[in-house]
Amino acid sequence: METPREVLLTTLEHLEEKDLKKFKWFLEKKVLTFPGIPKSRLEKAADRMDTVDLMLPYYGIHTIKVTIDVLKEIPRNDLVEELSKFPSDPEDILTKCQGELKSKLKETFENITFMDKSETLHKIYTEIYITRGDTTEVNKEHEVRQIEQASSKPDRPETPISQEDLFKGSTERGKPIRAVMTKGVAGIGKTVLTQKFTLDWAEGKAHQDIQFIFPFTFRELNVESDEKYSLVELVHHFFSETRDAGICRFDQFPVVFIFDGLDECRFPLDFLNTEILTDITKSTSVNVLLTNLIRGKLLPSARLWITTRPAAANQIPHECVDMMTEVRGFTDPQKEEYFRKRFRDQEKAGTIISHIKTSRSLHIMCHIPVFCWISASVLEDMLKTEGGELPKTLTEMYIHFLVVQSKVNVKYDGGAETDPESRKMMESLGKLAFEQLQKGNLIFYKSNLRDCGIDIKAASVYSGVFTQVFKEVRGTYKDKVFCFVHLSVQEFLAALHVHLTFINSGVNLMAPWWSKAVGL
Repeated sequence: METPREVLLTTLEHLEEKDLKKFKWFLEKKVLTFPGIPKSRLEKAADRMDTVDLMLPYYGIHTIKVTIDVLKEIPRNDLVEELSKFPSDPEDILTKCQGELKSKLKETFENITFMDKSETLHKIYTEIYITRGDTTEVNKEHEVRQIEQASSKPDRPETPISQEDLFKGSTERGKPIRAVMTKGVAGIGKTVLTQKFTLDWAEGKAHQDIQFIFPFTFRELNVESDEKYSLVELVHHFFSETRDAGICRFDQFPVVFIFDGLDECRFPLDFLNTEILTDITKSTSVNVLLTNLIRGKLLPSARLWITTRPAAANQIPHECVDMMTEVRGFTDPQKEEYFRKRFRDQEKAGTIISHIKTSRSLHIMCHIPVFCWISASVLEDMLKTEGGELPKTLTEMYIHFLVVQSKVNVKYDGGAETDPESRKMMESLGKLAFEQLQKGNLIFYKSNLRDCGIDIKAASVYSGVFTQVFKEVRGTYKDKVFCFVHLSVQEFLAALHVHLTFINSGVNLMAPWWSKAVGL
């Protein structure tokens, strides 16, 4: 079915030049309750497509009604009759657009692909432990240590909160909750949490008081950081359904913007010096848009949900966040629930759970859902073969993880036969992991991969290591971004790169860092 934008263009294409001139003349005057469009702006509309693109932001979901009204004045009753067959009631247009957006988001989020296995989100989703409140200090310890601390008994009472209740209640000052920040270490489940929130809305299971949810990731926004957009144009760019329906007044209904992965943001968010912007139709840089949206100057009626790793949380001033929450990952019972959902064979699930419990480091790391997934894949593969001791340390787990993914065939005499392509890819990924870790980058673009000699197309076809250890991030937009399946995998490969470089060439890549650390 045609969109309102397409129908309007088809209608104007049936106007001869003299009728189009009359049509524009009437647009200069008040139509329905709308003031006229300035003549100077209409003169800049060089053709019919420009005219439609001018009308949609101005009249929004009332554009078809306005067009019908003007066509009656020309008069072109034949076109009025044709256009009247298309839904023109604003509520109908809004409902249709919402349905199309929900379908798109369902298609995007209903399945999760990990290690070449696709599972429905509802089937594998296990509730994760979220708490309300925050400690004001920034924890500079490694995230694995933070997980260990979080797994121990808390120093003070915690207030659990479910994702359904994030925007319910009010602030201490009695105002509605507008901006929520959720922090948590890498792989703890922040992104899946936002996907579940969005999917529940798209399927009509929850959050139906919200008219539209617009999920963005900073990975996608990084690609657009050099472009100029108004807030309306940015939404239209990522969610074309709203553009085609002529939805531009986002202050007229409840909307939620989700911004996932603040720690991956590569453009500055300057809350002290950025110009104040209140006009949602004014074009500017993405960082100016986000800064003003977050501090409530731009579209103050919108609700925001921002996720981040702990180290980046202080990029946003405390006064801009109405509620701070923290994802703690899986509790001990939730870990068991995850493995029992993951395996139909409950005996196998029980064996894996028992083994995880025997290793303190593995048990602590399994607070992280992604590590549960890695552990399940490794242990499932190892249990298929008789003999061999199951990994008990993180190092052993990651070695076996790479072994499984690179299709290494261990011979009866203890030797190993490795696919040369997989070995080469592992070395390239190790270089990428190390160089980007030095820069603090956890996400990569095609140029980063090319710099390390990685041919994306060839690697995707021939290299199991590339497709399993490394992943292309799916989003609502077309640009591809990549990351390792977890930060700890990137760190392990970076360490492997340092080790192999020293073994092969005698160069210690850590020497400059060590000299700086000890003050030499």
